[in-house]
Amino acid sequence: MACKACLSENQSTFDGELNIHFPERSNLSKPTVWAFPALLICLDCGFSEFKLRETELRMLVEDAATSRF
Repeated sequence: MACKACLSENQSTFDGELNIHFPERSNLSKPTVWAFPALLICLDCGFSEFKLRETELRMLVEDAATSRF
């Protein structure tokens, strides 16, 4: 599969660790969501993509429903 940004085939998968938090000052007290996705990274342009696990996504959806952005 080619890179979506530069069409290069020079891509590799890496283990990732993300700490996702909600924007704006009013959400500073809201707990962050830790995610550990596999990252697909283009080694030519740096474009990256990942997919969250269902449990991590559900945590974001539930918190987003109670937040005002």
